[in-house]
Amino acid sequence: MESAASRQDSGLPCLSVRLLGPLAITRNGLPTALPASRKLRALLAYLVLAPHPVGRGRLCELLWDVPNDPRGELRWCLSKLRGALDTPGRRRVRTHDDTVALDLDACLVDALEISHAATHGVGTLDAQQLRALAKLFAGDFLDGLELERNPHFNSWLIGQRRRFRSIHAAVLEQLVASLPNDCGEGIAHLDRWVELAPFDGRAHTALLASLARRGEIAAAEKHLVVAAQLFQSEDLDFAPLQSAWRAIRDQQSAASPRTLPACRSTASQSGFPLDPPNPGPPAPDPVEPSHASLAVMPFVEEAGPRGGLADGLTHDIITRLAKLRDFFVIARGSVFALADKGIAPEEAGRRLKVDYVATGTVRSMAGRLIVSVELVEVRTARIVWAETFERRPDDIFAVLDDIGDSIVSSISSEIETVERNRALLKAPNSLNAWEAYHRGLWHMYRFTQAENETARHFFASALRLDPTFARAYAGLSFTHWQNAFQRWGDRDRESALAFESAGQSLLVDDHNPAAHWAMGRALWLRGEQDGSLGELEQAVKLSPNFALGHYALSFVHSQSGDPRAAIGSSDHSRHLSPFDPLLFGMLGARAMAHVRLGQFEEAAGWALKAAARPNAHAIILAIAAHCLALAGRLEEARGFAAAIRKTLPDYRADDFIATFRFEPDAEALFRQGARRIGLG
Repeated sequence: MESAASRQDSGLPCLSVRLLGPLAITRNGLPTALPASRKLRALLAYLVLAPHPVGRGRLCELLWDVPNDPRGELRWCLSKLRGALDTPGRRRVRTHDDTVALDLDACLVDALEISHAATHGVGTLDAQQLRALAKLFAGDFLDGLELERNPHFNSWLIGQRRRFRSIHAAVLEQLVASLPNDCGEGIAHLDRWVELAPFDGRAHTALLASLARRGEIAAAEKHLVVAAQLFQSEDLDFAPLQSAWRAIRDQQSAASPRTLPACRSTASQSGFPLDPPNPGPPAPDPVEPSHASLAVMPFVEEAGPRGGLADGLTHDIITRLAKLRDFFVIARGSVFALADKGIAPEEAGRRLKVDYVATGTVRSMAGRLIVSVELVEVRTARIVWAETFERRPDDIFAVLDDIGDSIVSSISSEIETVERNRALLKAPNSLNAWEAYHRGLWHMYRFTQAENETARHFFASALRLDPTFARAYAGLSFTHWQNAFQRWGDRDRESALAFESAGQSLLVDDHNPAAHWAMGRALWLRGEQDGSLGELEQAVKLSPNFALGHYALSFVHSQSGDPRAAIGSSDHSRHLSPFDPLLFGMLGARAMAHVRLGQFEEAAGWALKAAARPNAHAIILAIAAHCLALAGRLEEARGFAAAIRKTLPDYRADDFIATFRFEPDAEALFRQGARRIGLG
């Protein structure tokens, strides 16, 4: 990241807009006067952070409480902004049709610099970049600016202030970690971090450790007493921080035994004992969780009281995410209780000790329902995913159901991607069970024999660390399934191992949809179609948002079940997970279903889409070759046949047919296609 400070140091003339602290505009270092209008300042800030041009109607709704002439007042504000921002050679206030936007290219805007850093992850910045970023936090976002009787703007303002405070805390945490222990600069950042995040145990622990290293044991214990009172005032669990201090103190006393007596005197006077009178044997180290954790905070309905569509949508999303059993989801009661206390989402995330927080707003406007959602990584304040869903509310329940599907699937997919990428950056021998599982997923989705074996190794490692990890058993079953399906090993042996691992997954957690998905696929390998469909139907019954369950149903039906059901399940799986690593399979299953319906041209179209996926393997290319041949597109089909034979020189129709479990009529059709291109 090239920071604002570094660009200013370069001596380039520039326009600078400060939104952190009192709003200010400078040009070439000289202040630019703005009218005193609070609405004008609010308008400037909103346009600065708007990712797209904003409609005039939206701006009037946001900033004016039904004045006589809202559009006239908006025009006045825009004219004053032009006077402050535009130059003879550059128009920065842009209007087009009925929208307004700001051209901020080559401008220094503190809030945009910070947002850009958060989007890319403050953990990627070095100490110099973090220092430059920390200097930009001159105060709260739009410090001192509130508007009376403007609920829409004030809701937006509160959200932005929460977001920037959270980013500030994340920057300070990273900066403290990047500096030498106990340098003066680091101590100042520690104090500010604790001030910004008073309920963040990591901040208190870092401060206590710093005080202990400097020998300021009495000061550390005084801080601990104050922290205990603070946590107890909010009914928060103080035990983890107490345990952290005990570990710090023990480590310090081992290094310097003479410090021990000093660290006990203050505790005895505090009223908050730091040790139980008879502690007994030391408690075992806590088991690392094999799940990431998520809190879905109550969505905010921009117009109207709590308890309407927004609360219903929040409850539905929490329930659906919990059914996926991908990660630990905080119960509805806890998040609603914190929201009722006015606790900000990022702060709620820290109090609940979760890895991710999802927030959203619901707005009805001009015959449209608009739902905006953000997923934030609590530790770094990074926005992992954000999306806006806009629908016409013709059937409000169907619309909410569809939006809920998209939100749940996207959150699950994004968390899996982040966790997988994080696991890749760690040394293999340092992974916990959760990280080893996600490392296995990354290799599994490469779809080569070598990568599949590596994936098997990581799933086995995860199970050694946590023998109750149902999804790791399902992943292990998948690797054996691939060995059987791709003929990378003895089919009977690998089928048996796939079945065994799926059975272990069910024994551990028979409410986990992935366990039933693994068993359904294993039963398909064994030729038990009815049992396979039963398990897969149970998977999607347990979690209707489980995209892989719908895909597996499509796969089985496409060969010897109901081809129309296969098409429906394929479409639904792709709707739930449009960027899934198994997208080629979803498309290929639809292609085979069209063949069974005699719709050869449609089959060819879907097969080509499947083969175009970057991770499509030889079996997908074979589906494309056969479908194109049946559609009469022989030259294209022969091209795919030639590509297959580069790696599998003896590949024939018998190999293709033996891979699947087609009904006799479907088998006859595919053999007919194979003969047309020399694969018969």
